[in-house]
Amino acid sequence: MRYYSFMIGKHKGGAAGDELATEAWGLLVPLVYPPRFIEIAHKLGVTPPLLGALRFLEQPQTMGRMAELLRCDPSNVTGIVDALEDRDLAERKPSAEDRRVKVVELTAAGKKMRARAAKEMYKPPPWIKGLSAADQRQLRDILKRAGAEPRG
Repeated sequence: MRYYSFMIGKHKGGAAGDELATEAWGLLVPLVYPPRFIEIAHKLGVTPPLLGALRFLEQPQTMGRMAELLRCDPSNVTGIVDALEDRDLAERKPSAEDRRVKVVELTAAGKKMRARAAKEMYKPPPWIKGLSAADQRQLRDILKRAGAEPRG
């Protein structure tokens, strides 16, 4: 809880539901991000930005689209793609539609790394494994309902 414990109980003044939602989110965030994401990146020997980029390269992406997906400035994507290329995980190629545009495509090694990353991401962390079967079922059901809620 060390990353976001400062958030819990700090946002007063809203409706009771808002306070409960803030507290629930404050408890959930440190369980899933950034510690788990960083742990997986370190296990795979990549930086968190590279792991983030690998997530979005199932299909070749333009540099601009990668910036959108990573929610970062396009100038940051250049450094990320440089690092992917340095590790032989991806390569830039001219777009088939517009040769002035570069697309980023995973190499064979990049596809293997992406598959390893996906496998690690879907392994349940120890805090979930430590819950009773009933608690795991309840958590699953709550998350299913939350995921089915309209996004707004």
